[in-house]
Amino acid sequence: MGLPNAVPGTEGRLLVEWARRADRGPFASLGVLDRTVYDSYDPFVTLAAAAAVTERVRLVTMIAIGPIRPAAILAKQAASIDQLSGGRLTLGLALGARPDDYAATGVDIRTRGRRFSDQLAVIREIWEGRTIGPRPAQEGGPELLVGGDSGPAFARAARYADGYVHGGGPPRAFARASSQAVAAWTDLGRPGKPRLYGQGYFALGDEDRGAALLRDYYAFTGPFAEKIAAANLTTPQAVRDFVRGYDEAGCDHLVLLPTVADPAQMDRLADVLT
Repeated sequence: MGLPNAVPGTEGRLLVEWARRADRGPFASLGVLDRTVYDSYDPFVTLAAAAAVTERVRLVTMIAIGPIRPAAILAKQAASIDQLSGGRLTLGLALGARPDDYAATGVDIRTRGRRFSDQLAVIREIWEGRTIGPRPAQEGGPELLVGGDSGPAFARAARYADGYVHGGGPPRAFARASSQAVAAWTDLGRPGKPRLYGQGYFALGDEDRGAALLRDYYAFTGPFAEKIAAANLTTPQAVRDFVRGYDEAGCDHLVLLPTVADPAQMDRLADVLT
Protein backbone atom coordinates (compact mmCIF):
# COMPACT_ATOMS: atom_id res chain seq x y z
CA MET A 1 0.00 0.00 0.00
CA GLY A 2 1.30 3.42 -0.89
CA LEU A 3 0.91 6.51 1.24
CA PRO A 4 -0.64 9.51 -0.56
CA ASN A 5 2.37 11.72 0.17
CA ALA A 6 2.40 12.98 -3.43
CA VAL A 7 -1.33 13.73 -3.70
CA PRO A 8 -1.59 17.55 -3.55
CA GLY A 9 -3.51 18.97 -0.62
CA THR A 10 -3.20 15.90 1.60
CA GLU A 11 -3.13 16.88 5.28
CA GLY A 12 -0.28 15.62 7.41
CA ARG A 13 -2.57 14.10 10.00
CA LEU A 14 -4.20 12.03 7.25
CA LEU A 15 -0.84 10.52 6.27
CA VAL A 16 -0.23 9.51 9.87
CA GLU A 17 -3.69 7.98 10.23
CA TRP A 18 -3.30 6.21 6.88
CA ALA A 19 -0.08 4.60 8.12
CA ARG A 20 -1.64 3.60 11.43
CA ARG A 21 -4.59 1.91 9.70
CA ALA A 22 -2.43 0.15 7.11
CA ASP A 23 -0.36 -1.42 9.87
CA ARG A 24 -3.43 -3.38 10.97
CA GLY A 25 -3.28 -5.34 7.72
CA PRO A 26 -3.53 -6.94 5.29
CA PHE A 27 -0.81 -4.84 3.68
CA ALA A 28 2.87 -5.78 3.94
CA SER A 29 4.42 -2.36 3.39
CA LEU A 30 3.92 1.38 3.05
CA GLY A 31 5.48 3.02 -0.02
CA VAL A 32 6.18 6.68 -0.80
CA LEU A 33 7.03 8.70 -3.90
CA ASP A 34 9.58 11.50 -4.25
CA ARG A 35 9.38 14.90 -5.92
CA THR A 36 11.00 18.21 -5.01
CA VAL A 37 9.12 20.65 -7.25
CA TYR A 38 5.62 19.47 -6.40
CA ASP A 39 2.97 19.75 -3.68
CA SER A 40 4.23 16.63 -1.91
CA TYR A 41 5.74 15.54 1.38
CA ASP A 42 9.39 14.60 1.70
CA PRO A 43 9.63 10.79 1.54
CA PHE A 44 12.01 10.41 4.46
CA VAL A 45 10.07 12.68 6.79
CA THR A 46 6.90 10.85 5.81
CA LEU A 47 8.41 7.44 6.56
CA ALA A 48 9.81 8.68 9.88
CA ALA A 49 6.30 9.71 10.88
CA ALA A 50 4.97 6.35 9.72
CA ALA A 51 7.64 4.53 11.70
CA ALA A 52 6.40 6.18 14.88
CA VAL A 53 2.85 4.83 14.51
CA THR A 54 3.50 1.40 13.00
CA GLU A 55 5.12 -1.81 14.20
CA ARG A 56 4.70 -4.36 11.43
CA VAL A 57 4.73 -3.00 7.87
CA ARG A 58 7.90 -2.37 5.90
CA LEU A 59 8.63 1.22 4.89
CA VAL A 60 9.64 1.64 1.24
CA THR A 61 10.78 4.51 -0.98
CA MET A 62 9.34 3.84 -4.47
CA ILE A 63 11.70 5.55 -5.37
CA ALA A 64 13.71 8.37 -3.81
CA ILE A 65 15.80 10.42 -6.24
CA GLY A 66 19.36 9.63 -5.22
CA PRO A 67 21.59 12.13 -7.04
CA ILE A 68 19.79 15.26 -5.79
CA ARG A 69 20.91 14.42 -2.24
CA PRO A 70 24.43 14.27 -0.78
CA ALA A 71 25.44 10.64 -0.28
CA ALA A 72 26.35 11.06 3.38
CA ILE A 73 23.04 12.75 4.22
CA LEU A 74 21.09 10.10 2.33
CA ALA A 75 22.93 7.28 4.12
CA LYS A 76 22.29 8.94 7.48
CA GLN A 77 18.59 9.54 6.76
CA ALA A 78 18.10 5.93 5.73
CA ALA A 79 20.00 4.55 8.71
CA SER A 80 17.99 6.78 11.04
CA ILE A 81 14.64 5.55 9.70
CA ASP A 82 15.87 1.97 9.75
CA GLN A 83 16.80 2.32 13.42
CA LEU A 84 13.60 4.19 14.34
CA SER A 85 11.48 1.50 12.69
CA GLY A 86 13.35 -1.47 14.11
CA GLY A 87 14.83 -2.54 10.79
CA ARG A 88 11.83 -2.09 8.49
CA LEU A 89 13.22 0.25 5.83
CA THR A 90 13.61 -0.70 2.17
CA LEU A 91 15.47 2.08 0.37
CA GLY A 92 14.59 2.27 -3.32
CA LEU A 93 16.72 4.74 -5.26
CA ALA A 94 16.87 5.85 -8.88
CA LEU A 95 17.87 8.80 -11.03
CA GLY A 96 14.48 10.47 -11.42
CA ALA A 97 13.41 11.92 -14.75
CA ARG A 98 12.32 15.48 -14.04
CA PRO A 99 14.77 18.30 -14.86
CA ASP A 100 13.03 20.74 -12.50
CA ASP A 101 13.89 18.59 -9.47
CA TYR A 102 17.57 18.81 -10.41
CA ALA A 103 17.43 22.52 -11.14
CA ALA A 104 15.76 23.24 -7.79
CA THR A 105 18.43 21.32 -5.86
CA GLY A 106 21.36 22.79 -7.79
CA VAL A 107 22.51 19.47 -9.26
CA ASP A 108 23.58 19.16 -12.89
CA ILE A 109 21.25 16.59 -14.46
CA ARG A 110 23.89 15.82 -17.09
CA THR A 111 26.13 14.21 -14.46
CA ARG A 112 23.42 12.26 -12.66
CA GLY A 113 24.44 8.79 -13.84
CA ARG A 114 28.05 9.04 -12.69
CA ARG A 115 26.99 10.81 -9.53
CA PHE A 116 24.49 8.05 -8.72
CA SER A 117 27.01 5.23 -9.18
CA ASP A 118 29.50 7.01 -6.91
CA GLN A 119 26.75 7.68 -4.40
CA LEU A 120 25.70 4.04 -4.14
CA ALA A 121 29.28 3.00 -3.40
CA VAL A 122 29.61 5.66 -0.69
CA ILE A 123 26.31 4.70 0.94
CA ARG A 124 27.42 1.09 1.19
CA GLU A 125 30.77 2.15 2.68
CA ILE A 126 29.06 4.32 5.29
CA TRP A 127 26.62 1.61 6.34
CA GLU A 128 29.27 -1.09 6.52
CA GLY A 129 31.99 1.11 8.02
CA ARG A 130 29.60 2.85 10.42
CA THR A 131 31.55 6.09 10.11
CA ILE A 132 28.32 8.10 10.14
CA GLY A 133 25.59 7.09 12.54
CA PRO A 134 23.28 5.85 13.72
CA ARG A 135 24.02 2.21 13.08
CA PRO A 136 21.30 0.73 10.85
CA ALA A 137 19.13 -1.85 12.56
CA GLN A 138 19.64 -4.24 9.65
CA GLU A 139 23.13 -5.71 9.42
CA GLY A 140 24.98 -4.09 6.52
CA GLY A 141 22.29 -1.44 6.17
CA PRO A 142 18.67 -1.32 5.02
CA GLU A 143 17.51 -3.40 2.08
CA LEU A 144 18.66 -1.40 -0.95
CA LEU A 145 16.92 -1.37 -4.34
CA VAL A 146 17.97 0.40 -7.51
CA GLY A 147 15.53 1.40 -10.23
CA GLY A 148 15.75 2.42 -13.85
CA ASP A 149 15.20 0.93 -17.29
CA SER A 150 18.61 0.89 -18.95
CA GLY A 151 21.75 -1.20 -19.07
CA PRO A 152 23.59 1.03 -16.57
CA ALA A 153 20.59 0.87 -14.19
CA PHE A 154 20.54 -2.93 -14.22
CA ALA A 155 24.32 -2.97 -13.71
CA ARG A 156 24.04 -0.65 -10.70
CA ALA A 157 21.36 -2.85 -9.15
CA ALA A 158 23.54 -5.91 -9.61
CA ARG A 159 26.68 -4.28 -8.24
CA TYR A 160 25.43 -2.26 -5.29
CA ALA A 161 21.90 -3.31 -4.35
CA ASP A 162 19.89 -6.15 -2.87
CA GLY A 163 17.31 -5.93 -5.62
CA TYR A 164 15.64 -4.04 -8.44
CA VAL A 165 12.60 -1.75 -8.37
CA HIS A 166 10.54 -1.21 -11.51
CA GLY A 167 8.93 2.14 -12.26
CA GLY A 168 5.47 0.87 -13.16
CA GLY A 169 3.50 -0.27 -16.16
CA PRO A 170 1.77 -3.48 -17.24
CA PRO A 171 3.07 -6.86 -16.04
CA ARG A 172 4.76 -7.50 -19.40
CA ALA A 173 6.88 -4.36 -18.94
CA PHE A 174 7.89 -5.53 -15.48
CA ALA A 175 8.73 -9.00 -16.83
CA ARG A 176 11.00 -7.54 -19.51
CA ALA A 177 12.86 -5.20 -17.16
CA SER A 178 13.17 -7.66 -14.28
CA SER A 179 14.58 -10.33 -16.60
CA GLN A 180 17.34 -7.89 -17.56
CA ALA A 181 17.97 -7.09 -13.90
CA VAL A 182 18.28 -10.80 -13.11
CA ALA A 183 20.62 -11.31 -16.07
CA ALA A 184 22.90 -8.48 -14.89
CA TRP A 185 22.90 -10.00 -11.41
CA THR A 186 23.88 -13.41 -12.78
CA ASP A 187 26.52 -11.97 -15.11
CA LEU A 188 28.20 -10.31 -12.13
CA GLY A 189 28.38 -13.69 -10.39
CA ARG A 190 26.19 -12.79 -7.45
CA PRO A 191 24.52 -15.76 -5.74
CA GLY A 192 20.76 -16.31 -5.64
CA LYS A 193 18.55 -13.71 -7.30
CA PRO A 194 17.74 -10.05 -6.67
CA ARG A 195 14.61 -8.98 -4.85
CA LEU A 196 12.14 -7.67 -7.43
CA TYR A 197 9.75 -4.85 -6.57
CA GLY A 198 6.96 -3.46 -8.74
CA GLN A 199 4.37 -0.71 -8.47
CA GLY A 200 1.06 0.47 -9.86
CA TYR A 201 -1.52 3.21 -9.29
CA PHE A 202 -5.12 2.78 -8.22
CA ALA A 203 -8.30 4.72 -7.45
CA LEU A 204 -11.30 2.55 -6.65
CA GLY A 205 -14.56 4.43 -7.02
CA ASP A 206 -13.03 7.81 -7.87
CA GLU A 207 -11.72 7.41 -11.40
CA ASP A 208 -11.80 11.07 -12.46
CA ARG A 209 -9.83 12.41 -9.49
CA GLY A 210 -7.25 9.69 -9.83
CA ALA A 211 -6.77 10.33 -13.53
CA ALA A 212 -6.45 14.08 -12.92
CA LEU A 213 -3.68 13.47 -10.38
CA LEU A 214 -1.69 11.29 -12.78
CA ARG A 215 -2.07 13.76 -15.65
CA ASP A 216 -0.70 16.49 -13.41
CA TYR A 217 2.06 14.42 -11.79
CA TYR A 218 3.34 13.20 -15.15
CA ALA A 219 2.66 16.37 -17.15
CA PHE A 220 6.39 16.62 -17.91
CA THR A 221 6.04 13.54 -20.18
CA GLY A 222 3.67 15.37 -22.52
CA PRO A 223 1.02 13.22 -24.26
CA PHE A 224 2.34 10.08 -22.54
CA ALA A 225 0.73 11.33 -19.30
CA GLU A 226 -2.65 10.40 -20.76
CA LYS A 227 -1.51 6.79 -21.18
CA ILE A 228 -0.38 6.68 -17.57
CA ALA A 229 -3.73 8.06 -16.43
CA ALA A 230 -5.57 5.48 -18.53
CA ALA A 231 -3.63 2.69 -16.82
CA ASN A 232 -4.86 3.71 -13.36
CA LEU A 233 -6.51 0.69 -11.73
CA THR A 234 -10.12 1.72 -11.15
CA THR A 235 -12.08 -1.54 -10.81
CA PRO A 236 -11.72 -4.59 -8.57
CA GLN A 237 -11.14 -6.81 -11.61
CA ALA A 238 -8.41 -4.53 -12.93
CA VAL A 239 -6.63 -4.72 -9.58
CA ARG A 240 -6.91 -8.51 -9.43
CA ASP A 241 -5.64 -8.92 -12.98
CA PHE A 242 -2.73 -6.55 -12.33
CA VAL A 243 -1.70 -8.32 -9.13
CA ARG A 244 -1.99 -11.72 -10.78
CA GLY A 245 0.09 -10.57 -13.75
CA TYR A 246 2.89 -9.27 -11.54
CA ASP A 247 2.85 -12.44 -9.48
CA GLU A 248 3.16 -14.57 -12.60
CA ALA A 249 6.00 -12.34 -13.82
CA GLY A 250 8.00 -13.12 -10.67
CA CYS A 251 7.44 -9.94 -8.65
CA ASP A 252 8.42 -10.43 -5.01
CA HIS A 253 6.74 -7.30 -3.67
CA LEU A 254 4.12 -5.09 -5.32
CA VAL A 255 3.24 -1.62 -4.00
CA LEU A 256 -0.09 -0.13 -5.11
CA LEU A 257 -0.02 3.65 -4.82
CA PRO A 258 -3.25 5.60 -4.25
CA THR A 259 -4.09 8.47 -6.58
CA VAL A 260 -6.84 9.71 -4.25
CA ALA A 261 -6.10 10.59 -0.61
CA ASP A 262 -9.27 9.13 0.84
CA PRO A 263 -8.81 6.44 3.54
CA ALA A 264 -11.78 4.62 2.03
CA GLN A 265 -9.40 3.69 -0.79
CA MET A 266 -7.47 1.57 1.69
CA ASP A 267 -10.59 -0.30 2.76
CA ARG A 268 -11.70 -0.86 -0.83
CA LEU A 269 -8.30 -2.23 -1.82
CA ALA A 270 -8.23 -4.53 1.21
CA ASP A 271 -11.65 -5.86 0.25
CA VAL A 272 -10.42 -6.64 -3.26
CA LEU A 273 -7.25 -8.37 -2.14
CA THR A 274 -8.63 -10.47 0.72
